[in-house]
Amino acid sequence: MKLMIASDIHGSAYYCKQMLAAFEREGAEKLLLLGDILYHGPRNDLPREYAPKEVIAMLNAGKEKLLCVRGNCDTEVDQMVLEFPVLADYAVFYVGGRMIYATHGHVYTEG
Repeated sequence: MKLMIASDIHGSAYYCKQMLAAFEREGAEKLLLLGDILYHGPRNDLPREYAPKEVIAMLNAGKEKLLCVRGNCDTEVDQMVLEFPVLADYAVFYVGGRMIYATHGHVYTEG
């Protein structure tokens, strides 16, 4: 399975379009989003073409191809509008005999 990995869209319709175009162009089967999908956060400037509602529509249209983990700017209210799971702190799955541990990276504890 060909996997594309991206993160930190932060509600930018411009960069979401770019990401989805690359996903199609590369022929990936799944898109792994590592969080920070809709909100830009209080420390960041507004991203280019900030339009979370457009990002919601674009991502929900391809929900069957998405895997996602929660970023530090993602909350329960985001899950209310996104039609795919976004609130897991991490995900573990296997692709081509390799284990992938996916996380946004903002939550770290030594175990």
